Amino acid sequence: MARRSKSSSRWLQEHFSDRFVKRAHAEGWRSRAVFKLEEADRRERLLRPGMLVLDLGAAPGAWSQYARRRVGAAGRVVASDILPITALNGVEFVQGDFREESVIAELLAKLGGLQADVLLSDMAPNLSGMDAIDQPRAMYLSELALELSDQVLKPGGSALIKVFQGVGFQELVSAARARFARVRFLKPEASRARSAEIYLLASERRMV
Repeated sequence: MARRSKSSSRWLQEHFSDRFVKRAHAEGWRSRAVFKLEEADRRERLLRPGMLVLDLGAAPGAWSQYARRRVGAAGRVVASDILPITALNGVEFVQGDFREESVIAELLAKLGGLQADVLLSDMAPNLSGMDAIDQPRAMYLSELALELSDQVLKPGGSALIKVFQGVGFQELVSAARARFARVRFLKPEASRARSAEIYLLASERRMV
């Protein structure tokens, strides 16, 4: 068996001593990422019973799991990821590459002509560790999520999108402000301090 590198051993030690990892395990959530959404929801009252929610980059399913609980029996959660997830009761899942038109078409079919109240995106590319490669890939996913809001969000709806600060960030912010009346940024406590990720919260989608 190959020995772990010092860096991977440090990461594992940090991960399993992380209080959010321990809390997620104790409370039955699929990942620590749930607490990023939970904080945004608590602060901004993002999710409510009866809502229709679209969750992009859903694997392993913690955000969909949380959204399902918040929207209740009268609401719906439609989720997608390039990776499979273990089925979640009440969550309609589409597996595939979000960059492909066929996957978008399948998501729209799941929505059945209805417009969502909230779009969630925790999408991120596989990171190489090289900013010149990772930043454009990450920004492209954020841009696609924002563009999809034009198709799927009802007027007055909201979008919570993971973004990485760097090249293309200001252009994305400008594009969000053209679509929504309110745009602000969150750095949830569960988001690791060393991570360049923040969350763009755009609300009150303008009528087109």
